[in-house]
Amino acid sequence: MELCSIASGSSGNCICVGTGGSHVLVDAGVSGKRIEAGLNAVGLKTSEMKAILVTHEHIDHIAGLGVLARRYGLPIYGTKGTLDAVMQTSLVGTIDEALLHPVVPEEVFSIGDMQVRPLSISHDAADPVAYLLKNGEQKAGVITDLGNYDDALVEKLQKLDILLLEANHDVRMLQTGRYPYPLKQRILGDRGHLSNELSGRLLGRLLHDKFKAVILGHLSKENNYEELAYETVRLEVTLGENPYKGDDFPMYVAKREQPSQMICA
Repeated sequence: MELCSIASGSSGNCICVGTGGSHVLVDAGVSGKRIEAGLNAVGLKTSEMKAILVTHEHIDHIAGLGVLARRYGLPIYGTKGTLDAVMQTSLVGTIDEALLHPVVPEEVFSIGDMQVRPLSISHDAADPVAYLLKNGEQKAGVITDLGNYDDALVEKLQKLDILLLEANHDVRMLQTGRYPYPLKQRILGDRGHLSNELSGRLLGRLLHDKFKAVILGHLSKENNYEELAYETVRLEVTLGENPYKGDDFPMYVAKREQPSQMICA
């Protein structure tokens, strides 16, 4: 399995996951032009994508979805609630309903040589999911846009090889920043976003001896920055109740405006 962040942050998200034989996009929250350029930078093309997996309907995850659907005819997968909400989003434009494929959380389906498992998550959207993608014994996860997590979700995320994990905000920066109070409460709430600290604690519960790498993603432009996210997550892992330290495995921070390197399991 391999994973690359094309764009990641509060202003737009698009992740490429795949194998040597097939790749998919998880979300398309930036322009089609940026997605094409990002894929080209890692030796891929939009036309080669097998599908787009949509996590939820917020515009930073679907801004380029309509363009890609119309230009390339790519199949679009998401829960029924998400797809219904997408079709009601005027900024996306017209999408051929024949391209839509509803999925059900926990029900595994296949795309190319990958098995895909959607997982319900806690976020203020219609019916949001994270995605696990597996090929043989290798497994990748794209886990963003969740306000909290529980033991059940942690159990489902075990034995990942590579992971893109949300580290959205620093709590103090958010609390003292210029966001209006209701927005601060939304982000900090159980249906908001993972802080750097919570991201590190979750990661500490997912590590194992064969874990390959993690990319921290979906950083807030206003309430976080790369070095702070990296150091906070690393420290949480080191100080957590697990046998690992933050330097025991590669950790990267996804760029907002440019693709990451391709991370391979």
